[in-house]
Amino acid sequence: MASHQRHHRSIAMDRAELFRTVRHATLNHARQLYHRLLSRLPHLLAVTLLVAAAQLFSAPPSLASAPRALLLWARANAALAAAACLGFLAAAYAYASSRPRPVYLVDMAGYKPGRAHEATRAQSVRHFTAAGRFTDESVAFQARMLERAGVGEATHFPASLLSVPVDMCLRAAREESEAVIFGAVDGLLASTGVRAQDIGVVIVNSSLFSPTPSFTSVVVNRYGMRHDVVSHNLSGMGCSAGIIAIDLAKRLLQVHRDTYALVVSTENITLNAYLGNHRPMLVTNTLFRMGGAAVLLSNRRADRRVAKYQLVHTVRTHRGGASDRSYGCVTQEEDAEGNVGVSLSKELMSVAGEALRTNITTLGPLVLPLSEQLRFLAAVLLRRVLQRAGAKPYVPDFKLALEHFCIHAGGRGVLDELERSLGLSAWHMEPSRMTLYRFGNTSSSSLWYELAYCEAKGRIKKGDRVWQIAFGSGFKCNSAVWKALRTVEEVRETTNHPWLADIDQLPVHVPKVAPFAYDVDKAAPPSSKDDGHHDA
Repeated sequence: MASHQRHHRSIAMDRAELFRTVRHATLNHARQLYHRLLSRLPHLLAVTLLVAAAQLFSAPPSLASAPRALLLWARANAALAAAACLGFLAAAYAYASSRPRPVYLVDMAGYKPGRAHEATRAQSVRHFTAAGRFTDESVAFQARMLERAGVGEATHFPASLLSVPVDMCLRAAREESEAVIFGAVDGLLASTGVRAQDIGVVIVNSSLFSPTPSFTSVVVNRYGMRHDVVSHNLSGMGCSAGIIAIDLAKRLLQVHRDTYALVVSTENITLNAYLGNHRPMLVTNTLFRMGGAAVLLSNRRADRRVAKYQLVHTVRTHRGGASDRSYGCVTQEEDAEGNVGVSLSKELMSVAGEALRTNITTLGPLVLPLSEQLRFLAAVLLRRVLQRAGAKPYVPDFKLALEHFCIHAGGRGVLDELERSLGLSAWHMEPSRMTLYRFGNTSSSSLWYELAYCEAKGRIKKGDRVWQIAFGSGFKCNSAVWKALRTVEEVRETTNHPWLADIDQLPVHVPKVAPFAYDVDKAAPPSSKDDGHHDA
């Protein structure tokens, strides 16, 4: 009886999901048709006026008499002429007000810490062990995770975690964040030549560290920005907060005319290293590293000729209301000894897959050719309505619509799963895998290191489309699609670029398991068995 009830509930949930899928697709198509109609409204009005003029002056005695004939007709049909004028004005207003202002990405800058911040995997294990709070099993577990994480031998830590003993205090956390934020913004302003006083919107996102005054206030104070600057500080939104910040900036740039928006994405490592022995919270020590990026957006039409990209779409998906499982798979909490850390659930990959499917259901109709949309809908109907047992879920081929993929470098497991589920090649995954290898998981800023990698390799050509995908706590999956307005040249030695010193040596092969030796007397050697934990 219980299994029968569960079966009925499953069918009801499948039908509800099908209804949501069809509804999203229908709404997206309706929006597209509406905006296409509005984009062609001036042409429709011009054609209408020409037809009306042709009817009115079907046989005029001379061209010079046309204005007089029009005036006589207007006097004889005053009400109709007034209605026509009002209709024309209303249509023109609707066209002008409904057209979204284009949002351009002028430039971006990724922060690369100095050589003093670099540490090999063995050094990171030794430093964490020197903190003196880990058991032998915890040290061995972190070493096993590092063997499989996909990170390289020169990722960056803040000075506070490379010191012995570690210096996890508010002062050190501020120093880390300010070094990253100021380094990224300084580089961005230098490369664009834009004055800080010309920036009208400032958005900073940092998930786990949100001091007072806020980071936006820190930026406004540091660069002497004007008093009416619009500022928003985002916290607690996880690794997908960078796309959320871009979406917020896009919306603000629809309201504030002829201005720039500065978006800074970073994360603080100093106060968020975990020094306890609870395994679900140890995984973050092996992945998260120091980093950040700054992006300059503009809605000024004059900037189109100098901008690199135009923002085409942003799609935000929040699965927190779908289930407690989604909501609680990434949480900041205390362990039994009172140590604070971020706990990653074993269900993280499953939850991320559900969020991705929901996100691409909305994004697909916006970017995919009609043939792929019909295949996707047919697969859903076979599985959900007709309940064909052999029907496999169909994932649209996004390579037909998008040339470049920047997938959040959350860890090797995330990248492997998205490569498989989206049917991507090693070439498509290279920017994400090399970002993870060289910089580690820098949270929300990883997408900008990946896009910078594509530029440094000379991959970005005029007209190319870039898909950025990020996942975050809550649980969220967010996407942004950009269109390249020009061919972006390869990195030059005169530029301050995060990939400048490494791009000629990359890509490198990163094995699925990369053993390493670490000299810690009290730590047991890493074993080869899989502990079942997933990366962020």
